[in-house]
Amino acid sequence: MRRASILALSAVAGLAAAPAAQAATRAPRLTTFSSCRALLSYARVNAARAGGVGSPVLAVQGAPTGLASPVTKTTGTAEDQPAPAPTASAPAAGSTTPAFSSTNVQEAGIDEPDIVKTDGRRIVSVADGVLRVVDVSGDAPRLTGTLKLDGSAGQQILLRGDRVLVISSVATAIPVEGPVPVAGPAPVAVAARTALLPYGSPTTLLTEVDITDPATPTVARTMTLPGGFVDARMTGGTVRVVVSSTPAPRAVPLARASLRTFVPATTIRSRISGRTFRRGVVPCGAVRHPASFSGLGLLTVLTVDLDRGLYDVDRDAIMAGAETVYGSADSLYVASRRYVPGLQDTGDVPRGLRTEIDRFDASQPGVTRYAGSGTVPGFVVGQYALSEQDGRLRVASTDEPAWLPETAQADPAQSYVTVLAPRPGGGLAQVGQVGGLGRGQRIYAVRFVGSTGYVVTFRQIDPLYTLDLSDPAAPKVVGELELSGYSAYLHPLGDGLLLGVGQEASAAGRPEGTQISLFDVSDPAHPRRLQHAVYGSGSSDAEFDPHAFLWWAATGLAVIPLQLPPSIDPATGRFTGNDAFTGAVGLHVARDGIAEVGRVVHGTGAGVAPVGRSLVVGDRLYTLSSLGLQAARLDTLAPTAFVAFDQG
Repeated sequence: MRRASILALSAVAGLAAAPAAQAATRAPRLTTFSSCRALLSYARVNAARAGGVGSPVLAVQGAPTGLASPVTKTTGTAEDQPAPAPTASAPAAGSTTPAFSSTNVQEAGIDEPDIVKTDGRRIVSVADGVLRVVDVSGDAPRLTGTLKLDGSAGQQILLRGDRVLVISSVATAIPVEGPVPVAGPAPVAVAARTALLPYGSPTTLLTEVDITDPATPTVARTMTLPGGFVDARMTGGTVRVVVSSTPAPRAVPLARASLRTFVPATTIRSRISGRTFRRGVVPCGAVRHPASFSGLGLLTVLTVDLDRGLYDVDRDAIMAGAETVYGSADSLYVASRRYVPGLQDTGDVPRGLRTEIDRFDASQPGVTRYAGSGTVPGFVVGQYALSEQDGRLRVASTDEPAWLPETAQADPAQSYVTVLAPRPGGGLAQVGQVGGLGRGQRIYAVRFVGSTGYVVTFRQIDPLYTLDLSDPAAPKVVGELELSGYSAYLHPLGDGLLLGVGQEASAAGRPEGTQISLFDVSDPAHPRRLQHAVYGSGSSDAEFDPHAFLWWAATGLAVIPLQLPPSIDPATGRFTGNDAFTGAVGLHVARDGIAEVGRVVHGTGAGVAPVGRSLVVGDRLYTLSSLGLQAARLDTLAPTAFVAFDQG
């Protein structure tokens, strides 16, 4: 069923009896703990309630007990202290850095972590645990240096001058002290002083790499944070990393649960001096919690001044989840789920689900402060569902979860755009809302451009809604365009044009191939599709990963990864193989047409690799795959050079 394919990234389970518009105005009140003792008492008591009154075993996340207190720090040598901020990286005297593309991000000037970055002179990439530096300043690209990294999965990077911040996820076993319960009809304690449970606890590893000498990239420092990496944003030299510590079963009696069970420690290791620093991920007095218990997960925002090296200069935390991150020039927003005891047993699932949004003030370099919370109905799908303008947050959401069967509720799903604004004394209050979008459908794509919003919903057809948000108190739908298929990603091109990447679909709503659509939205009341191209049975990573999409406005070039399976001969039922394709396609996009410029392929025969990213430096298009980095002419996409990556 097509409607089951939407990924609900964030939601809050709230009170089903509250009307959507009314409930959205209620902002959770969050208070800080007065001491570590108060935090530990709160956590122990509520952990017992979550596991059932009298439950003898604590089922929450954490690091091993017995670690140092949260303010303990080992004093290092002078070389471990933050160094003065360096001057901005610039080309050598007499040289000129060519124009180059940056990561396709939501907000200009706010960088997002990705697998490849460039400064116009170097391309830095990370894949399979290896950091690679490629010099693109000459006539042909050349691999200058590599570095094997620690970490096991999902590595991404941010580039600032000659510093690279690598963000990795690491799975680690959970040490447990005391008896270990055995699954069965009744808990059975196995006598053991220390044991390892057969599952891992997510850990985030930050690695600072110095690429001043591109031939020898060097690890300067590493920081280990218990919890899963959610996302990060970089403004100037300030990086804000969001980590979520999700409860995981541990065999620790409640009476023995230590502070480290709830507020784990971070570890910084300096390769410069060999010294190690350890302290709590956040001081107890910086942890906030809602008035009513909503879970023991810890949302931590770690602020790093990358110009000074890998030192966290500010930390803030909330006892909440963290699933979707959006950053503006002055704010960092985190959308998350909130635990409500007994919700799973009430049957009030559809209308009881809400999205909680926590706002952090990010207006000052090196500082992040919690500023307030608010809620909207239902689910948001991805960071593009959130956008701030003039201090107000616009949020697009659908009130029916993706996994819910069609017969589970009497009223069909609908979508909303809600406007939230800071209120005196803290919190985010609803100041306006428009609902009724795509009844019986769910949101597939959202884009906010200035005071206009674009929302795509889908079940069998693709309504593209245009919204007027110029009056925050009265947002309204002003136009609608219905087409077959849907757009999963929307990209504003300027001059009243909007590009959509998604899927064509049959009358029954079955996807039929990658579709690129060009919309004229210059008149919001009458949006229309000017052009479209369809690659039958194809799929593109750009449909779900905006970082895979490239728009080079200077030449009107759009580049997307594309995979086309071989056609099937209807007479024999066998694959013909004649039109199969794996690579990237470049398209010239203009009002009068969408024309294919060329295609990029990495490898030959059975050794062809999918192309994950595309970027422009000067007059060259560079494409990245697991096999290497290819340079091509920007005007034709004809290959000019290939830098192979070591596959050993």
